[in-house]
Amino acid sequence: MGACRGPHASLAPALVNRRPRTLLDRIWDAHEIRPGLVAIDRVMLHERTGAAALKALKSAGRPVVRPAHVFAVMDHIVDTRPGRGDGTLMPGGEAFLVETRAAARAAGITLFDVNDPDQGITHVISPELGIVLPGLTLVAPDSHTGTQGAFGALAWGIGSSEAEHALATGTLRVARPSAMRVDVRGRLRPGVVAKDLALHLIATHGARGAEGMVVEFSGPAVAALDMEARMTLANMATEFGAFSALIAPDETTFAWLEGRRFAPRGPLWEAALQDWRALRSDPNAPFAKSIEVDADMVAPMISWGTSPQHSVPVTGRVPSAAAAGLAPETHARALAYMGLAEGQPLMGLPIDGAFIGSCTNSRLSDLERAAAILKGRRVAPSVRRALVVPGSQAVKRAAEARGLDRIFRDAGFEWREPGCSLCFFAGGESFGAGERVVSSTNRNFESRQGPGTRTHITSPEVVAASAVAGRIAAPWTLP
Repeated sequence: MGACRGPHASLAPALVNRRPRTLLDRIWDAHEIRPGLVAIDRVMLHERTGAAALKALKSAGRPVVRPAHVFAVMDHIVDTRPGRGDGTLMPGGEAFLVETRAAARAAGITLFDVNDPDQGITHVISPELGIVLPGLTLVAPDSHTGTQGAFGALAWGIGSSEAEHALATGTLRVARPSAMRVDVRGRLRPGVVAKDLALHLIATHGARGAEGMVVEFSGPAVAALDMEARMTLANMATEFGAFSALIAPDETTFAWLEGRRFAPRGPLWEAALQDWRALRSDPNAPFAKSIEVDADMVAPMISWGTSPQHSVPVTGRVPSAAAAGLAPETHARALAYMGLAEGQPLMGLPIDGAFIGSCTNSRLSDLERAAAILKGRRVAPSVRRALVVPGSQAVKRAAEARGLDRIFRDAGFEWREPGCSLCFFAGGESFGAGERVVSSTNRNFESRQGPGTRTHITSPEVVAASAVAGRIAAPWTLP
């Protein structure tokens, strides 16, 4: 597929090049055809919405304008149980799979079917395969598409009708968002990970702290993150209210992408690098909003309520409404749903389930860190269910080659096939009503993991430690 600098890069007015620009400016200016209309380089579809967009396009008599740049993935409702077939546990969900297969093949686009060796969660396999590249625009009908902004691409979630428009024209009508900078100074302390940084940011500045903006994460702490951690951070920008997220590409990015299936090669790779190294904000670029975060102040985090904003250090207590910055009625509802009281410590709360997976924390490094805690230990008998769901077939193969699957199984975790799984209640499986679950996912809304399920989102490490303890626990508290 090669590198893409944006089909309209050479059309950017010379005057624009003279003013200080953000990374968002550089990508947007290279893709803007006219105000409110931008070129789209990549379209990702999944089985819950992909067939609808492709079928509507076919009914209108329009072809996919650039089929080589469109990819369909089976991930949201696929069965993730060991030995799965090619279906789903979701009642009526088989139609989504069958129709997406047929529509993708008819349109001539690349399909990663249930048992394809490259199948996995959209935002995991796109980077793995080099579909997303620095400077591109990429859209998908999924709210966490901004995960891929970790590679310096402008990626955002859309609806089915917008997907149809992008498929037919290679463009989208969208108002230019403003840019926000989150500058993370210092370094994260040992045992503190990107998930903690994201929850700290959202808890401090609110779930609408970046509403409608493109957040550019920068600073020494961000530069020190590996690519998988950067994806976790960009993923959680959705829970910060952001339109999308960006991290300027650097040598870490380039090393990670080189040799990927759809990445450019040879002379095209060298030409791409030259362009990609210019993808950064000018030192004096104007941002609509800026926040500084002291990485040294970030602790291992966990949610207590029904929004990612409702988070505190794992050693903390349920805050008051005033301390949490919440309206009293919102605070009271969250406490009632979660079965908690103001001032109650989170450490020591008995749990019923544990889940490691999702587009936030299902990559190889996530599984390695969790397995390191579980090695030689067992899930507590009181934990009814513990699952680990790799983010892709590639992650699963790599984990199995390292023996991680054996560690998880020996500890009492189910070792699953790739997919979104119990990140949300749509695949025909759920945790039980009133059950308390520690989860490495990105959302803890009411009934997110099943009707009445109480979800505490946190890092894979805290999930693993809590599963062993049978209660919310930090890794350093285990004997």
